[in-house]
Amino acid sequence: MTKRELYLFNPDNDLSLASGEVNYMPPATARRMAEELALLPAWYASAGSAVLAPSAYNLAFLREMQECLSLPVELVTEPEVASISNLKPVPWGWNPALKRRLRCLGMPETELPAEPYLEKLRHLSHRSQAVELLPRLQLDESFCGESFYLTQPEESCRFVESRASCLLKAPLSGSGKGLNWCKGAYTAFIAGWCKRVAALQGGVIAEPVYNKVIDFAMEFFSDGVGKVVFVGYSIFSTNASGAYDGNLLLPDEEIERRLSAYVPKVSFDRLKRKLEEELSSRFGSVYSGYLGVDMMVCRSDKENGYRVHPCVEINMRMNMGVVARLFYDRFVALGSKGCFAVEYVPDNETLRARHEQDMHDYPSTVEQGRLASGYLPLVPVTGKSCYRAYVRI
Repeated sequence: MTKRELYLFNPDNDLSLASGEVNYMPPATARRMAEELALLPAWYASAGSAVLAPSAYNLAFLREMQECLSLPVELVTEPEVASISNLKPVPWGWNPALKRRLRCLGMPETELPAEPYLEKLRHLSHRSQAVELLPRLQLDESFCGESFYLTQPEESCRFVESRASCLLKAPLSGSGKGLNWCKGAYTAFIAGWCKRVAALQGGVIAEPVYNKVIDFAMEFFSDGVGKVVFVGYSIFSTNASGAYDGNLLLPDEEIERRLSAYVPKVSFDRLKRKLEEELSSRFGSVYSGYLGVDMMVCRSDKENGYRVHPCVEINMRMNMGVVARLFYDRFVALGSKGCFAVEYVPDNETLRARHEQDMHDYPSTVEQGRLASGYLPLVPVTGKSCYRAYVRI
């Protein structure tokens, strides 16, 4: 029997994976984000698949979108999971708590990952993987970057106090979480934080602070049997705390042209090939699904003035850069450009006002089944929403 893919959005994955607990309870904001953006996978799911989401608001919204754009997916609610026999879950990311949740919904054990796989995935998601890979990506003078995995308190102390500024990271944490910006002083707070993180995750990641110009990523797909291939670029933005804000919606050729204004295109070509090789050998036979390697263009005092940091982080899961890439390739009219964003506003009235203003100011235009211009919400904005995901072309 052919399996029917069931996509689900669990943005708490990194936090849950860091916890490792089967009974992990995400913070309220993460639970709310998961609920309000539950329909987001409809925009990247494969044809004929389903999305796990509450029917309230979502079903009517999905039908509305299907009237103008090709969205060959259906909605499945949690109570329906046990009664559909051929579902194959495709989450944002796998972790022990999600496995337990799906088992409780009636998903057969045969469709859930084994414990050794989840343990291996936690190891592969550890930021020390990026520390190990980074030196192998220093392919020529176009590249820069260094990072360290420190397991002893005195190592962290020396690193912090030897630099005017630096960044410490928890090896397992979510977007914009688990970060400590240091200003040359190894304070009691930082020392305590390092001790707690090291006790749970083995150590801390230490990095210099770079003069960043652009955040971008190379996105890949792993087939699970040894092959990882490049699937596109992502230019993204983050807020002051490092959490994701949004992506530019551009063709790959345009992104590569913009990046090549700083570093020669041949360097990016070499980096793509090298990453396909390295990721295939490290992850290709273990992990199946999308993954992303975050990078940045940095100002440099060396000749030419710019360098590429080729491995800031490795995201062993679905990510917003892939969502933006797939949305552009599937739904945006040729030649059009825009942005994809996820926004959190604590006040529902303010969020709805912005949504309604965008609907008024940027009416959407669809040509031959593709969005040519305007604002398009990707999930319903309701009288309770504090999150929205949208594109503007």
